[in-house]
Amino acid sequence: MASRIFRRRFLAGRRGRYRPTDLVRQRRGHLSVRCDEPWFREQSKNGSDIGMRKIIVVTGASNGFGRLASNALARAGHTVYASMRETTGRNASRAAEVKAFARQHSADLHAIELDVTSQESVNAAIAEIISRNNQLDVVVHSANHTAYGPAEAFTPEQLAQLYDTNVLGAQRVNRAALPQLRKQGQGLLVWVSSSGTRGGTPPYLGPYFATKAAMDALAVSYAGELARWGIETTIIVPGSFTKGTNYYAHSGRPADAVRAEEYADGPTADISEITLRGLAALGPTDADPQAVADAIVEVIDTPFGSRPFRVHFEPSDDGAAIVNGVADRARAELLQLIGLEDILKPTIIG
Repeated sequence: MASRIFRRRFLAGRRGRYRPTDLVRQRRGHLSVRCDEPWFREQSKNGSDIGMRKIIVVTGASNGFGRLASNALARAGHTVYASMRETTGRNASRAAEVKAFARQHSADLHAIELDVTSQESVNAAIAEIISRNNQLDVVVHSANHTAYGPAEAFTPEQLAQLYDTNVLGAQRVNRAALPQLRKQGQGLLVWVSSSGTRGGTPPYLGPYFATKAAMDALAVSYAGELARWGIETTIIVPGSFTKGTNYYAHSGRPADAVRAEEYADGPTADISEITLRGLAALGPTDADPQAVADAIVEVIDTPFGSRPFRVHFEPSDDGAAIVNGVADRARAELLQLIGLEDILKPTIIG
């Protein structure tokens, strides 16, 4: 019963039965929605941003959500820079695939060298994009590395590397891109978060979820700090997808094999198997990560100032939408109380 009350009061509606409440509307666009919410799709169809070509950079576009989003955005008519590292090395085949996709679909899609762990690389990529187009409209933060295993078996250095990619990588990109967006007086940051930051948290994903929680917190803070500059924020919150993203196949493993083996042979021996089997069983078999990419397109095509603050994708319905809805409303209430309600929505400049 409490869960239903939370959904009705704080969220836009799980299956489209409830529209945003007057209270949420008064929060001036600061809204959390489900991916299947009709209101969200209605908004994306009605506005001046539809059909307007945008210059977009997507990080971590060699695979996963970044790759899917790059393709979908390019097919929607935008100029897209699918960024990845080692475009002439281990990702040369991925870069070639991007070029082939662009040719096949007559899309304005380009692979570009960008290593989020290097400020020099990030600066060079963003400068090249701006030089080519004299503008940059959207940054999609999708660079991401996962890790799976007992937290104790990961070394501090491994956690630092994970944090470097998943959190500091976004900071490096922002430092390179935001001066241009602020100069323009309008822009959009799209952050690909994870339902594990606030939903049900299964074992053996602690290091990964810790970095995604940090990135999510950074995104929320940036949202308020950039609003008066005319820069909007949307946080995409996917759950666990068992196909289409190589989520577990590419996950990092603990460097301390001895500690990992102790967990594998001890009272926790069955945890990994139960976790993976349980997550696979919870999600519907037709859960398609392409829906996440399509929603990113819809967010970008939604009129400026009307975009949802969060969009949730929870194939396993792990409760993240409920917790995020409460947390985001608490933030809105606080900003109203201290006299900063205006930063819940981006300022229209010019």
